[in-house]
Amino acid sequence: MAAAIAVAVGPAAAANGFLYRNADGQLEYTDKERTDPGYTLVRSVDLEDRSRLTIVQQLPPVPHRPIAYQPIGKSFTSVSRQTLTWMIERTALETRVSPELLHAVIRAESGYNSTAVSHAGAGGLMQLMPGTAERYGVRDRFDPAQNLRGGATYLRDLMQMFDDNLPLALAGYNAGENAVINNGYKIPPYAETREYVKRVLQYYAEERLRSGTGSSASVLARQ
Repeated sequence: MAAAIAVAVGPAAAANGFLYRNADGQLEYTDKERTDPGYTLVRSVDLEDRSRLTIVQQLPPVPHRPIAYQPIGKSFTSVSRQTLTWMIERTALETRVSPELLHAVIRAESGYNSTAVSHAGAGGLMQLMPGTAERYGVRDRFDPAQNLRGGATYLRDLMQMFDDNLPLALAGYNAGENAVINNGYKIPPYAETREYVKRVLQYYAEERLRSGTGSSASVLARQ
């Protein structure tokens, strides 16, 4: 998911989560400090400081292929979708977020893989960062029901924050709401975020068409 992480500006020892770059240039999230050769601290994550949970700082560029953009292939099967559909519909009712939108976000984030982990440490169906999970009371990010409820509630809050502007809400989901606010309430100029918004909107149009709630052309035209 999403590159938004909680950032502590104090010393690393005060945090309870750490983001490292390994010798291969890949990012790894851990709750323990590392002193191994080849590991460089990129960000320290303070999950106790709730006031800073959604402050966004752009990570240094690193070659990677985010899990959200991997070809779905066999992992996106009718079986995995059918297994989760009832849970998605229930969560949609509880959070007042359309099931079509939840399906679209899940397709982009994890391809219905509840054990997926991104390059930045986001996990589960809706790819929650540890700080976001803490913020929304998700104790186990890899429990589909908890992950769904936390991700859907966050998405609902973003829709309210950005006056039902779906592209901005999706940009906030991917990069953090402060990235959108600090960019003048526009989609941040991050290639990954812009591709993410485009992809989810396309999936949302397809889901609307699948459910009979709208044509793909009309959905995309309104965004």
